[in-house]
Amino acid sequence: MSPLVCALSGCAVLMAAQATPVPVILDTDLGDDIDDTWALAMLLGCPQVDLKMIVTAYHDTETKTRLVAKILEKVGRTDIPIGTGIKTADRPINQAAWLGDYDLATYPGTIHKDGIEAAVDLIRASEGPVSLLVIGPQTNIPEMLKRDPSIAQKTRVVTMAGSVEIGYGGKEGRDPEWNVYADVAAARAVFGAPWEIVMAPLDSCGTLILDGHHYAHVADAETARAEAVIENYRNWANFPKHPAGQSSVLFDTVAAYLVFDEAFCTMETVKLAIDDEGNTVPDEEHGRPVRCALGWKDEAAFKKLLVEAVTGRPYAEKP
Repeated sequence: MSPLVCALSGCAVLMAAQATPVPVILDTDLGDDIDDTWALAMLLGCPQVDLKMIVTAYHDTETKTRLVAKILEKVGRTDIPIGTGIKTADRPINQAAWLGDYDLATYPGTIHKDGIEAAVDLIRASEGPVSLLVIGPQTNIPEMLKRDPSIAQKTRVVTMAGSVEIGYGGKEGRDPEWNVYADVAAARAVFGAPWEIVMAPLDSCGTLILDGHHYAHVADAETARAEAVIENYRNWANFPKHPAGQSSVLFDTVAAYLVFDEAFCTMETVKLAIDDEGNTVPDEEHGRPVRCALGWKDEAAFKKLLVEAVTGRPYAEKP
């Protein structure tokens, strides 16, 4: 199937999915930046999403599996299987203070030691298309394709990755974005597969924070998902670097949203190539079509959705 045909079929899948929840496999480096934790809580609070599995990615994936398990147990979602992805380093996670000595042996849910095979099996067994939400370095994904290239025919990739025209902090000009830069070969393999790719680059997500009443709505919610997010944020190794009363940049939540809707974002299909430095560069001749969220139509509506999904509580702006 050509990328163009795949893209068209993917759009049809997205439209059809509005009536039923979108089946999603989350591939995440949760435990590094805190935005993965926010994205997970958001997904769990969105009825538009049927979260089928979570696969841990990059660095110490075994410890990250423990962290995901503890979060799922806290929020009462141990029904979601967890798979351990490819370990690339023994680097300590940034949420170790919250994880503590949590023992995976006590976890009541399903843990797959080979998360790659478990994800491939799930896609093979699925009656319809599956959205693979990739919000970390893409190291696990080429291995999935290697084990069964045919999964590309049943899968749509939605990813937080890249920088088309805007870099970190909203600066003009692209940057090598971390999830691509960390494993350029893997990102190129993902770009080379015949599936639709929907991407939240820094252009839309690179300055997204919650502050003021938005942040307070989460911090004060006292619901299990909100508590899990705020506890992890306050115990996150980089928490002291951020101003009080606001989140860090919540990059991954935009990709989580794009799994089931695009209405709040300015979307454009751009032919992109990945250079040796990890830049995602527009290239009409050699690039592949990627559906990109390049800006916002209604960022306020997105933030409302985000805080309501995380907290499970209605949100209204204070006068």
